[in-house]
Amino acid sequence: MTIATAITRLSDLLGDRLVTSQADRTLHGQNETYYPNTPPDAVAYPETTEEVSAILKICHADGCPVTPVGAASSLEGQHLAVQGGLSLDMTRMNAVLQVNAEDLNAVVQPGITRMTLNQELRTTGLFFPVDPGADASIGGMTATRASGTTAVRYGTMRENILALEVVMADGTVIRTGTKARKSSTGYDLTHLMVGSEGTLGIITELTLRLQGIPEATAAATCRFASVEEAVNCVILTIQSGLPMARIELLDHMMVRGFNAYADAGLPEMPHLFLEFHGSEAGVTEQMALFAEIAEDFGAEGWKTARRAEDRNALWKMRHSAHYASAALGTGKHIWPTDVCVPISQLAEAVVQAQDDAVRLGLTSTIVGHVGDGNFHAGLSIDPNNPEEMARAEEFTEALAKTALRLGGTVSGEHGVGLGKQKYMVAEHGPALAYMRSIKQALDPKGILNPGKMLPPEALAQAAE
Repeated sequence: MTIATAITRLSDLLGDRLVTSQADRTLHGQNETYYPNTPPDAVAYPETTEEVSAILKICHADGCPVTPVGAASSLEGQHLAVQGGLSLDMTRMNAVLQVNAEDLNAVVQPGITRMTLNQELRTTGLFFPVDPGADASIGGMTATRASGTTAVRYGTMRENILALEVVMADGTVIRTGTKARKSSTGYDLTHLMVGSEGTLGIITELTLRLQGIPEATAAATCRFASVEEAVNCVILTIQSGLPMARIELLDHMMVRGFNAYADAGLPEMPHLFLEFHGSEAGVTEQMALFAEIAEDFGAEGWKTARRAEDRNALWKMRHSAHYASAALGTGKHIWPTDVCVPISQLAEAVVQAQDDAVRLGLTSTIVGHVGDGNFHAGLSIDPNNPEEMARAEEFTEALAKTALRLGGTVSGEHGVGLGKQKYMVAEHGPALAYMRSIKQALDPKGILNPGKMLPPEALAQAAE
């Protein structure tokens, strides 16, 4: 019972949809950040739940690791097959199976991307609101508990999943949740799977909450003299109960990146990018109320965008933050990291991150979904420069400690994957042992995305 044995059996099952070419394996070993290329031994392209079940039965019997992958846009290496074995490419399972407009839900396969889903929903007057920026697959977004720019209004993937179909490690197919909006029966396996990063089961079908497309939408931008003033404006806005659809912070370095990458022509000062949803009258009122709050914090350069093309251009620029950060470090990779803190602690966390970057001589941008206390730092690094990598590691560790000291989490969006395992003991303490027990119970042979989420025992002991 070996990986080679499993691949032979999988080839018999899938035919030319089991690929072992160097080109395909290399493609599936790539990632958006600084991790080295990590090719699997083979790539499988299933098209049905039944095929996924058959694949896992073979891999379970032969002890072959299985790492699911969708759009491969994750930032902590969740989709990399670090122990070899099979890369399970879910992109061919990309259908919308049902749209239940009266109940505001849809049933989809995991390989469909969020932009394709919303294109297919457009004629219904409904949309799926979670927007992490990248055109990620819905399955990957669920597995990493993604959120994004609209989470302040509509919540994260956790709040937008009603039910799942999941193939377990031994090939058993289970269903969790229902189309009903709530339930009081059984353990909540749906939300156990959301954010499990493919370590507990393979998601093959999802029932999603949908929202009505708002009658009116408007965007706006403004700038501040300091990050503290921008963040304090956000805090008061949220505490005032203003129903923001998006409220994004860019520090002066992130603005410099947008100017370099997209010729944005923005003054290199901290900015807020905003969006408002509602009725025509409601949006106008929300914008006026926000403008009053922002004025108290010295906001300048207030600009609005009501035309769809203007709003789309603004958010297209915002969603290019990863590449705009790279524009500041010519020829370098981006080491992305994120944390989330209570919004009352947000200003302190952001300023501390800026100070740490200066202290360590690192080029860093900060951009964040600050309405819910989440922000990202993008460090320009050379993976072949050990000294620079060590400084980036020191920055990331300092940021994690800051977040935990302020009552937050070491990741509000990117997840654990490979990069955040070392902080799991500090954040979760004795609860980590119970997480290991769940993993052991559901995946006793450890074939599901091994090397992710839970730190190796030696690493955990060293962190204690």
